[in-house]
Amino acid sequence: MPDSLSVPADTPVHPNQFALLRQRRFAPFFWTQFAGAANDNLFKFAFTVLVTYQLSVSWLPPSMAGLVIGALFILPFLLFSATSGQLSDKYDKTRMIRFVKDLEIGIMLLAAAGFLLGQVPVLLACTFLMGLHSTLFGPVKFAYLPQVLHARELTGGNGVVEMGTFVAILLGNVAGGLLVAVPQVGPAWVAGACVALALAGRAVAQAIPPVPATDPQLVINWNPLSETWRNLRIARRSPVVFRSLLGISWMWFFGAVFLSQFPSFAKEVLHGDAHVASLLLVLFSIGIGVGSLLCEVLSRRHVEIGLVPVGAIGMSVFAVDLYFASRALPPAAEMGVADFIARPAHWRVMADLALLSLFAGLYSVPMYALIQLRSQPTHRARIIAANNILNALFMIASAIIAGGLLAAGFSVPQIFLFTGLANAVVAAYVFLLVPEYLLRFIAWVATHFVYRFQIRGEEQIPAHGPAVLVCNHVSFVDPVLLMAASPRPIQFVMDHRIFATPVLGWLFRLVKAIPIAARKEDAAVYAAAFERVAQALRDGELVAIFPEGGITEDGELQPFKGGIMKLLEQARADGLQVPVVPMALGNLWGSFFSRIELRGGRRAAMVKPFRRGIFNRVALEVGMPVPPDRVQPAALQADVARLLRRAAA
Repeated sequence: MPDSLSVPADTPVHPNQFALLRQRRFAPFFWTQFAGAANDNLFKFAFTVLVTYQLSVSWLPPSMAGLVIGALFILPFLLFSATSGQLSDKYDKTRMIRFVKDLEIGIMLLAAAGFLLGQVPVLLACTFLMGLHSTLFGPVKFAYLPQVLHARELTGGNGVVEMGTFVAILLGNVAGGLLVAVPQVGPAWVAGACVALALAGRAVAQAIPPVPATDPQLVINWNPLSETWRNLRIARRSPVVFRSLLGISWMWFFGAVFLSQFPSFAKEVLHGDAHVASLLLVLFSIGIGVGSLLCEVLSRRHVEIGLVPVGAIGMSVFAVDLYFASRALPPAAEMGVADFIARPAHWRVMADLALLSLFAGLYSVPMYALIQLRSQPTHRARIIAANNILNALFMIASAIIAGGLLAAGFSVPQIFLFTGLANAVVAAYVFLLVPEYLLRFIAWVATHFVYRFQIRGEEQIPAHGPAVLVCNHVSFVDPVLLMAASPRPIQFVMDHRIFATPVLGWLFRLVKAIPIAARKEDAAVYAAAFERVAQALRDGELVAIFPEGGITEDGELQPFKGGIMKLLEQARADGLQVPVVPMALGNLWGSFFSRIELRGGRRAAMVKPFRRGIFNRVALEVGMPVPPDRVQPAALQADVARLLRRAAA
């Protein structure tokens, strides 16, 4: 795996995501993107209200205004994303951000003239140009973060940015609607606000520290079709990255269906006025923001893609429940926000909408962080640009499909039901294609709802490059717990007999664990195991072994075998210096998945599920990496024994 982070090694990792807002490497960037998102939406919403209620333009009827404005804004994503991704990889990202903010000032000055003079063609041109502004900013926005944040800060940083973006969208829409409605001077107020936000964003951008180009020798390919196709081929080299691109695009499809139907849903189903439609937008935005911020708390500051299935499940459950909550509401006269909230029948609708969007935040943030972490650094911005094109195509498809369903006689609640069920099918398909999502989900559930899992020293697990993890072997779920502790996938070397265990054997095959047998027992399996380990290390992966050779029979640490030395010898022959990371699992002995002694001296596991209750405290201690030239089985066993005493304390 390539080194995806250029942040200096001595940059401190702060205790939570909000501490980033006090750091120069993050705060100016955050407020720059916040001002840009707010300005986009203030401009678009004010323009939509202007041509819908205040200006009479024969060639742009109110019923078409929102559609035309939305289409013009999204068109640059299709035309220029491939080029913008190349520019973001080729040039210093801070320079790119400042250039984009300079462009925004020019666009907003032109838009101000359009508002003051009531020139709809000028404002339509500015809509296209603001779409170009967002197209240029998108790749640099997401490529900037992994260059200034540690791997353990990526989830929190993305969560704060996602939260800020939706808050900015909400505030921009509200401000645009309020300002343009001011009698006589509304357009002038909007013009001033747009220019002021552009200037504020540029001023804050001046404080963003320099961030070097990742591919300064890149020759720009100006053909957007061939460049997009090339970037998608690059992304396909990592199935997890490519499926994540599709997963994020699906999230935009899902969200676009709901956002586009809020006005009709509020008016025709909920019998509310325009303010009720705004309330739905507020709930949706708050839900996304809360879900985005929860990602860091629920992920232990890792890029935890186990949250993606959690988010997908919640999105489907509450989308389907929204259908049942809204399908049989009685007819009523048009009501305002106060009357709407006062009716208990609407509480379930509001809860469904807020929770649906909360789970969408849990779904999207880990995917964005994973793409940033696992993409080839020299191509990261281009891959994100390709994702922006996919997002635009999926959003266009959502509009076409929703329009087709409405034309076919589907109601808005039925469209929500259809989208929720489709989400379940798409999510299941993606998770089967990329089992890592499912495996991380199982590990996340086990460490949050089966055990009270505490990890100390997880920062010792290398963020990139090959390494061998060694740990005591206490139970059948040891690999699941180690998987939950690591921000990266792990290749496990395991006794081949464990693969015959029901359910767990299927899980270990799914995780592509490497079966090993004693050389005397099966020489072919023994040789194949070492070859697969050597290849994994050559590929820069993490490999985990249990040097005791099997699960402990009595809860005590067993002597370490010499296989670790053979692994390191092979690595040295390949020109690799592979560190060894000692680890110890404590308080697992005597649990359901460990062996116990039964009557007659027989030992078995998974026979007394309640002998230690549920939600037991389990600890993992991670020690300092040991250089390969200092590794000896006896010394390594002593390190693990020391860590085990701390884990059991």
